[in-house]
Amino acid sequence: MAGGITDTGELYSPYVGLVYMFNLIVGTGALTMPKAFATAGWLVSLVLLMFLGFMSYMTTTFVVEAMAAANAQLRWKRMEKRKEDDEDEDSSSGVSDSDVLLQDGYERAETRPILSVQRRGSANIFEITERVEMGQMASMFFNKVGVNLFYFCIIIYLYGDLAIYAAAVPVSLMQVTCVTGNHSCSVGDSTKYNDTDKCWGPIRRIDAYRLYLAAFTLLLGPFTFFNVQKTKYLQIMTSLMRWIAFILMIILALIRISRGQAEGHPSMAELSGIRNLFGVCVYSFMCQHSLPSLITPISKKKHVNKLVLLDYVLILAFYSLLSFTAIYCFRNDTLMDMYTLNFTNCDIVSVAFIRYFLGLFPVFTISTNFPIIAVTLRNNWKTLFHREGGTYPWLVDRIVFPAITLVPPVLVAFCTHDLESLVGITGAYAGNGIQYLIPAFLAYCSRKDTQLVFGSGTVNKHLSPFRHSFWIVFVLIWGFSCFIFVTANIVLSESKL
Repeated sequence: MAGGITDTGELYSPYVGLVYMFNLIVGTGALTMPKAFATAGWLVSLVLLMFLGFMSYMTTTFVVEAMAAANAQLRWKRMEKRKEDDEDEDSSSGVSDSDVLLQDGYERAETRPILSVQRRGSANIFEITERVEMGQMASMFFNKVGVNLFYFCIIIYLYGDLAIYAAAVPVSLMQVTCVTGNHSCSVGDSTKYNDTDKCWGPIRRIDAYRLYLAAFTLLLGPFTFFNVQKTKYLQIMTSLMRWIAFILMIILALIRISRGQAEGHPSMAELSGIRNLFGVCVYSFMCQHSLPSLITPISKKKHVNKLVLLDYVLILAFYSLLSFTAIYCFRNDTLMDMYTLNFTNCDIVSVAFIRYFLGLFPVFTISTNFPIIAVTLRNNWKTLFHREGGTYPWLVDRIVFPAITLVPPVLVAFCTHDLESLVGITGAYAGNGIQYLIPAFLAYCSRKDTQLVFGSGTVNKHLSPFRHSFWIVFVLIWGFSCFIFVTANIVLSESKL
């Protein structure tokens, strides 16, 4: 995720890229959005969702611009290196002075004309053909402190991701398998369970949750010690399951509303719920860290910003449809942190297969993602502490790094299974940095470096539509203000308890 330059991979059309981006953004965060909508009020939620979608789109264009600038710099450095190698060959081969003079015109035509090539409309130096990951861009455009802060931010975000995943699977299993008396399939009804309620015999619900967490860790944790990657067929399978689940939930909620069985009466605004809603929305629009692997293989990138805008409009419409059908179908106090669990009630879904499919849907999809994210986090730790030319001892490489990757999120999941808060805090802090601050700094530093290397008259063909420096300042002010707001809100909330 935060590595260096990697292969572009097989090219695909802009519309395939649009579908891939849609699948990337619409993930687990969307399942916690209905509860966040209900606690913040429908009007506040809609306004904030639209605004944060706009902000995410803006910073996405910043990252695309920085990718183009990074590609241009890599091409320039290769051309300079080739020029130096040619000069070394000329000096070592005993070429006469007259030959050097004859070649001088060709030399100048080759080294001077990067800008003139652009003017003739040929291959553009800013074309995005190499996949330059965010970590490599940070190394190119940031100083040492900036690079370390970048890795710190992305590591915290990945820890939050793993903690959310480590909690979501046991929660889903606990809710589906814990039965009490006559409530054999009433997870989504008005019955409220406490962690101390019985699950099976003397086993409490919290005990069942922790048993499932232990099993989850023992089954998937060992993958952290090896290298795994998501295969094409696994990606297709998880995407298909995700879309079946989302469409089913929307249809079932609409059927219930159309039959007059809707129970939801959401308020317009509840300011106390804004903190979690903000974190959930930021988390649910997160894609900036994966843009290099998503944008680079697109075959025609001329209108890439328009395609990204279309994607954001579709995602905004989808999130609104999912959340509004949820808050009008179910009462606020019955909406679960993981929305799929509302459909495990026999009164809502009569078909047992659909109940179990939706109830266990997070288990299948998250279980396939957990090892991949864990390996990504482990590799980021290695990159952060790596020194040029150095290697890690076997114990550090194979035991210490996987252990510091796996243990903290499992401990967090052991202490709490409040998914809404986990998603909210991860999105509000680390997600804020990755989605707002890092792209804004990348855009600013890449523009400055481009002017130094190529001159002030150079135009990046993938320059963001938000090219005025005002927008960078606006994003930075917004990002830092969000840090302050969320922190103050947490402190005030804790002081009231």
